[in-house]
This record gives sequence, structure tokens and C-alpha cells, in this order.
Amino acid sequence: MNLNTLKAFRQQAYACMEGRADALFSLCDGLLSETQARSLPELSHSPFFDRQWPSVYAAIADGKINIGDLRELCVGSLLTELPEDALLWIAVDATPLARPEAETSEDRGYIHVPNLPLADKALSIGWSFSVVGLLPDQPSSWTPLLDVQRISSTQTAIGVAIEQLRLLKPLFGAREVVVLADCWYGTPEMLRACRDLGYHVLIRLKSNRRLYRMPVRTKKRGRPPEDGPLLQGTRPETQTEPAAVWEGTDQAGRLTQISRFEALHFQQDRDLQVSVIRVQRTSARETKRDPRVSWFLTLDDLVPLEQIPGRYGLRFSEEHVFRFLKQDLLWTTARVRTPAQFLRWSWIVALAFTQLYLARPLGQHALLPWEAKGRPITPRQVRRVMPTILSQLGTPTSPCQPRGKAPGRAKGFRPKPAPRHPVIRKTSKKPKTGKTVASI
Repeated sequence: MNLNTLKAFRQQAYACMEGRADALFSLCDGLLSETQARSLPELSHSPFFDRQWPSVYAAIADGKINIGDLRELCVGSLLTELPEDALLWIAVDATPLARPEAETSEDRGYIHVPNLPLADKALSIGWSFSVVGLLPDQPSSWTPLLDVQRISSTQTAIGVAIEQLRLLKPLFGAREVVVLADCWYGTPEMLRACRDLGYHVLIRLKSNRRLYRMPVRTKKRGRPPEDGPLLQGTRPETQTEPAAVWEGTDQAGRLTQISRFEALHFQQDRDLQVSVIRVQRTSARETKRDPRVSWFLTLDDLVPLEQIPGRYGLRFSEEHVFRFLKQDLLWTTARVRTPAQFLRWSWIVALAFTQLYLARPLGQHALLPWEAKGRPITPRQVRRVMPTILSQLGTPTSPCQPRGKAPGRAKGFRPKPAPRHPVIRKTSKKPKTGKTVASI
């Protein structure tokens, strides 16, 4: 990676912006360079944003981005940094965006609020977004985004994730890709889609989920059984006859036993064969973050048993990048009205982080006096020197042309209030049935 490569990437990214391209690209540069900004108008203070602050909202409201071309450009640029025969690890997850008081924003639904008990209620109102990230070799915040899509009120997180994986598959080419996901994605629908698309998976499994072995006929007469013996994590008596077992120590030196159970299926999809991995750590603290027994789902034996706990731990790198995007790159700070505008802003944030990722090999970063020099650099440290890098790269945008002062509203004009939208419930309540009293 050198400055010419990064400059070429910026030229191609600018070509993906079809409406208000200059303002959108300057907004991305302002996001990269203005580290003290805490709102969208403050990004206009950046020397790389040569417009007035209303252009920030005008770019998000009226701009247009060719998401397909931008997705292809970002994925292609990120894969060039990796060896061609390297195994790709990607993570799929959904993140909420709370908008409880935005009554003029349409298609808001109920979302789960994390970090309890700091939050007053476990539920809030807002939007949800599905994100696919490219995981690093070591746990860190360097997890660039491959795709961002909104989960509308008529969609599910699993359905949107499957569509994202379908769009990304041609961009990966012949590379082997492993999908890491939380237990909410351990459904037959998700697993079958990954198998049909040619993905390998390593998905967390709920301990109370029921799976069944191959059916065994015990009686000569009658209908043959469809399900065999049960396998359930909460029932130790069902966890017999593993196909493979590995015993050793993990990175912390703790004794670990990993077992694989093969030829299992769900009742909802008996034709889909999966494998279940059980990870036992006797010295764990038996907490939510450090359980003694963990369960995982796979479709094959591509990942060796001894690598499963460490490789699945890479999935939490996506949580780190979520925190950086929300706290530093103002992802959830933007107050826009429509979901389409926020999706446009999300791709601006993703483009900014991709440039930080591509600028990392340049070796330019700034450390504060209390930051250690021997540790790996972080996105925040690279962002501190982005004004210097941007001044060397230049900008593909055209110079801003002053247009004078707008005439303003006509005398006597009174705009109508913005329409209010109700909160959407994905599952409507069924009417209560009871006895009816006849009228007399």
C-alpha cells in the first residue's frame, strides 16, 4: 500500500457517488479529519469541507450513492491486502439505532437495548441494521465493513443477512469463506442458505436447542421414524458417542476438551445435516462471558477442533468496530429523518473506515503521551494523522462555486408540519377470544 494506491481508491469511490458527489465526498473527508466533531454540522469546520454547514444535510438528504459499485470497490480493495489462498473470516451481526422521539421518521420498530442495567428499559424504538465485517487475524478494532443494510419492519435479521451473503459471494471469487455469527443465526434457514451459497459456518448454538441423530427403526411394522436419538446441551445423558474428541490447553493455559457430534438435523429441516461442537473448560468462571460449556454449529470439518474457540473469539472484533463507529465516527449521532438518508450516511461512515484501514500500512499514526509505543496501532491513532495524509492525496472533487444568498421563503408562506408515523409492530397481537353476551 502506498499513497498512489490510496489515491486511486479515492478516485474510484468518488465515481460511485452519482448525486451531490462533491458534497458527499467532502463530508467523508471531513469525517476523517475533524476528530473533535460531535455532530454533523461540526464536520463542516474541517478544512477539507469547503462548503457551508447546510451542505452537510443537503448531501445526505439529496445525495445518491451507487451502493453496488461502492460495495464491489471496497471488497476488492480489502481483498488485495490479503493472500489469495488465505481463508476469509467474516462476521454477520445486527446493531440497533435508538430513535424513540423521532415521530416524523417512518418505519420505526421495537429494538432491544444493550448494556442493561444502565438502560431504563430493555426495549426502545428505532431502526436496526445488519452489518457484514471482515475479521482480522488477531482480535482488534480493524474490522472493515463489507456491507451495511437496514432491517425493515417487513424483514428479519436472518433474511437480510442471507441477502447480504448472496450479494457478497461473487465478490469473493474462489476464496474459502467462513461465516461467524451469534446464536440468533443458528437456524435451519441460515444454515441451508450458507450451504447452498458455498460458505463455511461457525455459529453459536443455544444450549437448549434440540437436534436429532439419524433415525433408527426399532419395529418392523408401522411408519418409520423421522428423527433419531435426541442431542441437547441441557441434557448430559443425550451427549454420547462423539465422532471426534480433542483435549489440550487454550491460550490461557486452561484445560479444554472439544467434542464433535456429526450427522445431526433439525426437526424443521431433516435434509440438512450439521455438526455440533461442544467446548468444555473446567477452569472457566461459569459466567455469561466465560461459560464452562459452549456449543457451536458447523457444516463441515474445515476448521480443526483445537482452533474453534480462538477463531470464534474473532467475532467480537465486530463489537469493537461498532463502538468505534458509534463513538468516534458519529454513526448513531446523525439526526436524519428517513431510513434511506441514514443508510446513505452509514455508507459514508463505512467508506471513511475503509480508508483508515487502507492507510494503516503507510505507518503514519499519532500517539498520545500515555499510549504505549509497543502495542499495535488503532483506528483512532491513524485518524489523528489523516489531515496530513489527505493533504498529500488531494481530493477528486471540483472546487466549490459560491452561489450567493438564497432568497428565502416567500412572505406569508407557512410550511405544513411533517407527518407523524406510528411505531411498527412486527408481530400483531391476536384478539382475545371470550364468551359473547347476546343483546336483548
